[in-house]
Amino acid sequence: MAQILIVEDDPAIRGALIRGLGERGHAVDSAPTAMAGLEAAVGKRPDLVVLDLGLPDMDGTTMLRMLRGASTVPVIVATARDDESEIVAVLDAGADDYLVKPFAAAQLDARIRAVLRRLGDGTPDPTVVVGGLSVDPRSRRAQLDGADLELTPREFDLLHHLAARADQVVSKRELVTEVWQQPYGGADKTVDVHLSWLRRKLGETAQQPRYLHSVRGVGVRLSAPDPTGTDPAGTDGA
Repeated sequence: MAQILIVEDDPAIRGALIRGLGERGHAVDSAPTAMAGLEAAVGKRPDLVVLDLGLPDMDGTTMLRMLRGASTVPVIVATARDDESEIVAVLDAGADDYLVKPFAAAQLDARIRAVLRRLGDGTPDPTVVVGGLSVDPRSRRAQLDGADLELTPREFDLLHHLAARADQVVSKRELVTEVWQQPYGGADKTVDVHLSWLRRKLGETAQQPRYLHSVRGVGVRLSAPDPTGTDPAGTDGA
């Protein structure tokens, strides 16, 4: 069973999809507008979003681009538009698959299962645990000593990237290219600011690190807290 969010303004189509997917074992939530869909997609963290393009408050392609700035949730676009250029545009905007209306719930269910199987290979990504810190990339949930951390999407991506490479020094160049997905150049300050915000939420500072250790002239290392309270690599205050 998957948690599905349907973003569709037509109540008849929305109701039919809710019933059809529910009968096939999925838990289904819905939203009638792009803004309500964005809020639900980011706040409720569904396993997959089914997105109509013809929404009343915003074109679905625009919503998809906004969603991709905050979430990697798989998206299947459901559209009445069958123009090849439009289909290419939504795929380039970050859609994982598309269906041209009209279609049956059984066909959508098959696409949902195929997308989740392709992206997840049938098993969830492993949770990374470092000391009292746990980072679950599938649910995009991070906890410190059992308490949820309230992170922005970029802070979560940064934390997961570092936690998955625990005890390794990661350069700022790598963080810019892998986490921000941008060419390196003049982005040190962006990385430093996000590291500062992340440290604050982890209850530490650059001068008194617990998990995040700046290595002078190299980058940053995430490690479990040293019980002695020492920082053998030294920090540079970045």
